[in-house]
Amino acid sequence: MASTVGGSGWEADMLDGYTTEQLWQFANWAGLAVVVAVAALLTILVVLVRTIEQRVTTIKATLEQAVENTNDTALIHETAKRVDAVLTEGLEHHLFLGRVLDKVRS
Repeated sequence: MASTVGGSGWEADMLDGYTTEQLWQFANWAGLAVVVAVAALLTILVVLVRTIEQRVTTIKATLEQAVENTNDTALIHETAKRVDAVLTEGLEHHLFLGRVLDKVRS
């Protein structure tokens, strides 16, 4: 049979009226609730770690692509010089044609 918990002090006041069996059932349910909570938190942690790993992989691939994209940046200055040369040549043609056309029209 289940016996009641007795004693002196605050334990007797708090636990007065509960049987040992009821206290063990409460402890078992509380333990089960803690186990379920820990399992849920660990599951959330595993999911978050997996998400972080996937995002790190994506970021790493993006950074590698950025390295590949910037490997040829040394050519930018040479390209700029050649574009300036083309623009200068075009301006010379424009000025020449402007002078020639003015002479032809008059």
